[in-house]
Parts: sequence; C-alpha cells; structure tokens
Amino acid sequence: MANDLNSIHNLLLKKGDQDRALKSQSFFKTGAGGYGAGDKFLGIRVPELRKLAKSFKNLSLEQITELLCSTYHEERHLGLFILVERYKNADSQIREAIYQIYLSKTDYINNWDLVDTSAPYVVGAHLWHKSRSILYELAKSQSLWERRMAILATFYFIRRGDYADTLSIAEILVNDTEDLIHKAVGWMLREIGNRDLQSEETFLKERYQKMPRTMLRYAIEKFPEEKRQDYLKGRI
Repeated sequence: MANDLNSIHNLLLKKGDQDRALKSQSFFKTGAGGYGAGDKFLGIRVPELRKLAKSFKNLSLEQITELLCSTYHEERHLGLFILVERYKNADSQIREAIYQIYLSKTDYINNWDLVDTSAPYVVGAHLWHKSRSILYELAKSQSLWERRMAILATFYFIRRGDYADTLSIAEILVNDTEDLIHKAVGWMLREIGNRDLQSEETFLKERYQKMPRTMLRYAIEKFPEEKRQDYLKGRI
C-alpha cells in the first residue's frame, strides 16, 4: 500500500460508509452540546482500522502526527492504532518520541474510544518503569479526555498486578461530574476486583455511599447479586 497521506485518505474515503458514519455521529454525541460535538466520521469499522494500522505501521512519526490532527475521527483513530503498533517493538528513543507525540496531541484524542484503545498501550506502557506524576496532572485536568486518559493508562498497571495508582487516581476522580469518568473509574475498579477483590472492596467500603451511582454500578457489576444489592442499598 502507498504510504503517503493523500493515498491513505483516499483509501479511507473508499472504505467509508455514509449510513455507518451517520450512526457513529449519533452514537458518539457529535451534536451541539455533546461530548463529541463537531466530530466528523467516514463510517469505517474498528477492526478495519486495526488491520490498516498493521499495513501502515512504517509511516514516519511526522506522518502519524498529521493523521492525529485530522478532522476525521477514523483518521485520528488510525493514527493512534499505528502509534500503538509502533510502540510495541520500538527502541527506547522511538518509544519516548511516541509518548511525547501522544501527550502533545491530547486535544485530538477527544473521544472515549480514542482514549481507551491507546492510553494503556502508550501512556501506561511508557510509565511502567518511570515516574507516574503526569497521570496525577492529567487526573486534575479541565479536559474530560485527559482525565479519562489518567485512569485508563493505569489499566496497563492493573494487568501487571499493580493497583496503587489506579486507586489513588480513582480517589481524585470519585466526585467528578462527568458520566464518562464515572464509567471509566468504575470499570477500572471492577478490573482490580477481577484480580484482587479485597483491594477493590477496601476502596469501595469507605467511598461507595458518596460515589456517583454509575461509577458504583460499573465497579460492582460482577459481584454476586446479593452483595451487589447490599452496596446499592447502602447495607455494607
């Protein structure tokens, strides 16, 4: 496949589906006042983008950065998938460059699917053996998406049995006003519970009564029904 951006754009246009694009615009709340307001879609499924990312993994970092700045959601998503692919097998210098590109373009990583499929695999992976202070800065950001990045990046740590930063960032976000943060925090708490139920419940027992309801429901989704009802009805 040709690796120039015009060719890639034309290929994506051909693969796009107008009906799917319209559905995506509705699903991702692109109308006025929605969290994805103004975003544009081509109508390409995620599995197709993942496949294309493997084909275009040798794009230069400059070209990938241009994709990340596209007005089209799927082009930005493709750019992120390519960054994830490149990061897996890159040397330390390229990994640092990818990480810095990611942080410099957070304004364009501006929907939950873009964050969720990239933050653990670039930001989380990069910080595994480094200072994680940037996550606490992101957790206190005015940007919904940067706050979601902070908690989702820790998914990388959770999968390796390290829960401390997830719980600390969850504490910062426990009173967040955004539903998409409630869902993300609850999800990460549930992932901890899938591996270490005691760690999750220690956190929940002190905080569940003040948690947003959506956050709690996500966190306890896999609990036995009786215990789930005890949390929901404040009987813990």
